Amino acid sequence: MYEQDVTYTVGAYLATLLSEDGRFEVQLSRPSPDTILGTNNTTSLAARVNAANSWPADYFLSIHCNANNNPAINGTECYVYDLYSESYWLAQAILTGIVYRMGTKDNGIYQNPSLYVLRNTQMPAVLVELAYLTNAQDAQKLSTDPYGFAFGIYYGLLDYFGLE
Repeated sequence: MYEQDVTYTVGAYLATLLSEDGRFEVQLSRPSPDTILGTNNTTSLAARVNAANSWPADYFLSIHCNANNNPAINGTECYVYDLYSESYWLAQAILTGIVYRMGTKDNGIYQNPSLYVLRNTQMPAVLVELAYLTNAQDAQKLSTDPYGFAFGIYYGLLDYFGLE
């Protein structure tokens, strides 16, 4: 299982949910699984941020899967530039939505202003770590229910915007 495959699938499901809702407009930095952005990690991140800043997007979500040398480490977490900011409250709603829908462990929200996508976007941004590829239970959920993760994010967005 590869992070890029899981995150593409979750992102595509989320884009469909949001587009079908009608209250949301969606832009994807990776509209197809074979989209290549940049020539390395740095230029790929820059391409995503530059695209979002040029759309202009109102919010930026960066979807990832986590990993750890210790296979017992599991759960869902989010990263934001500043704690107790608009991004933080958005992250809280997304985290709650995923944990509620998928039954993953709530690992909380962390401030990390060094993350490129968080410090360079011009809008509230959240980096979502869905679950751990290196934990057997999390990996099972990631491989068998990517739609559930997308729906958890969608549910969190509905809650954040008071649209339930």
